Amino acid sequence: MSFIPTKNLVLIGGRGCGKSSIARRIKRENKQFTLFELDALIRYEEEGMTIPQIVETYGWPHFRDVEFEVVAKVSTFRSGALIDAGGGVVVDLDKEGKEVFSERKVRALRQNSLIVYLQRDTDYLLERIAGDSNRPSLSETASFKKIMERRDPWYREAADLVLKGKRLSKKQLTEMIMEWFQDTTDR
Repeated sequence: MSFIPTKNLVLIGGRGCGKSSIARRIKRENKQFTLFELDALIRYEEEGMTIPQIVETYGWPHFRDVEFEVVAKVSTFRSGALIDAGGGVVVDLDKEGKEVFSERKVRALRQNSLIVYLQRDTDYLLERIAGDSNRPSLSETASFKKIMERRDPWYREAADLVLKGKRLSKKQLTEMIMEWFQDTTDR
């Protein structure tokens, strides 16, 4: 019997946690989902500019606003959307340019979705993203470790499920996510 999703599924977490590869694995094994990669949709909205180009040209506040617009659009799907969210989807900027929890993006995502936080150790994330030129610098003053410490409670607040990656394979994480998602949406 085929599984038919009655909600959307959103993957959140820090850069390098495996959101994209797990989302692709889920999609491969569950054809009923339509996969949306938020970074690709943002690039589409910005006429093909890369994420670093968008940030360099227009700044982080503009990027966060475009990210919100994309989140709002994809969140209108009532079910069957598999959303690979960028690492900063839980972030907005205050008037001073400091990161704050993004109530608007999380509220939009929650309207028709269940959210999974793929929590990974910061050292693991640093190892995974080292040398990746497709990712703009997050801060001129704060280390990646400090940024992740600040964001962790926001990921947790947004999430319906916190899944600690530890030493689990992507296959194991995918199975755990889908088992939880099916059990939760069957209620």
